[in-house]
Amino acid sequence: MFRAAFARSSLVQQVQALPKRNLSSAIPKTSPLWKLGRLNHVAIAVPDIDQSTAFYRDLMGATVSAKVPLPDHGVYTVFVELGNTKIELLHPYGENSPIQGFLNKNKSGGIHHICIEVDDVYKAVDDLMAKGIKALNPVPKIGAHGKPVVFLHPKDCHGTLVELEQS
Repeated sequence: MFRAAFARSSLVQQVQALPKRNLSSAIPKTSPLWKLGRLNHVAIAVPDIDQSTAFYRDLMGATVSAKVPLPDHGVYTVFVELGNTKIELLHPYGENSPIQGFLNKNKSGGIHHICIEVDDVYKAVDDLMAKGIKALNPVPKIGAHGKPVVFLHPKDCHGTLVELEQS
């Protein structure tokens, strides 16, 4: 017991001896031009959208939307309504669908992206690109909810494909 207490005490002393850093100066300030909003949805690529829809509707008891083709994005979508957000089910529409590429690598499907609302998607993408964040579509496109959206590159977002949607 004495050894364990000594080891903890020694470790605490070592940590306390480390140079102090002012982390607040390392954190970039948010822009006054736009504001980050709520989580709109989590998108899941699925190999069979009808089976996935039935799972959420019939087994989980969720309210689901109709399957909607979005040829400009190369996907079919179904939205699963949750109390505070949604799940978007994505399935390939056509052979050049980006979702088909994802499913080729992930046969069972999986989380594809997250979507966060912003109060001004145009200002947000301009500001983020000025900060070195790559946008996959620097000019917003109309998304599944009929609002402008921009996708941010996963390499610049710590491994997550992030969709920003106009609130």
